[in-house]
Amino acid sequence: MSFVVTGATGHLGRLAVEALLRRGTAPEQIVAVGRTVQKLDDLAARGVRVAQIDYTRPETLGAAFEGAEALLLVSGSEVGQRVAQHTNVVTAAKAAGVARIVYTSAPHADTSELVLAPEHKVTEQLIRDSGIPFTLLRNNWYTENYVSTLEQARKTGTVVGSAGAGRVASATRADYADAAAVVLTGTGHDNAVYELSGDVAWSFDELAATIATIVGREVSYEAVTPEEHLAILTAAGLDEGTAGFVVALDGNIRDGALAETSGELNGLIGRPTTSLEAGLRAALGA
Repeated sequence: MSFVVTGATGHLGRLAVEALLRRGTAPEQIVAVGRTVQKLDDLAARGVRVAQIDYTRPETLGAAFEGAEALLLVSGSEVGQRVAQHTNVVTAAKAAGVARIVYTSAPHADTSELVLAPEHKVTEQLIRDSGIPFTLLRNNWYTENYVSTLEQARKTGTVVGSAGAGRVASATRADYADAAAVVLTGTGHDNAVYELSGDVAWSFDELAATIATIVGREVSYEAVTPEEHLAILTAAGLDEGTAGFVVALDGNIRDGALAETSGELNGLIGRPTTSLEAGLRAALGA
């Protein structure tokens, strides 16, 4: 029996390996895989099996996946390339006899207007069409995504955005990784879809107040229009594509796409999700 964790050289995959170990999975039952295998040396020293894979190179996938009880497919980080990469993974998983795929998707990926949803929607369908039993972990936003916002606010005293009064039910990567470990090793998760989110949906006024507490200075939320936001971001040096993505995401937040607090993450991990303040403090400490 083995549990394969992809993206183990990245944040979420690495945390999923640590969660498996913490929950009592024997190291030799875990296969941690990623592009730069040297980053996995410390895991190998602890008895975890490691292997180098690359989503873009199908020939690297099969041996690592062979006969896995469950494969955690951590979605690729390269927007626009995910579908091709994930197709390679699902195809290799089927050929290798993987018993179940656990995929880190996006909130309501099959129906949402979220700018990130389309590639996740296609991937979910690829997995369904493969015939392999699956578990879909539709992760809401990561609290750690706002560390750069915190650092900017530390300097300027403002959080600038076009999300209006929208709310974000974020949780930490560690929270989501813990859920992944639960469903990888547990029973009753075949063909399940979980809408995972933090227990509290916070506003950007609340984000600003939380940052103020952490950095020890007054911080306010400056709500701007999408057009103003785009101009601010491009003037700061972001390319138009990236700036447009940020503005589109704030629009999704404004429309409520990340506001749901389903309670399903809390239920899977058996504890409250990490608060916004605790999550940001932990990210800074890391």
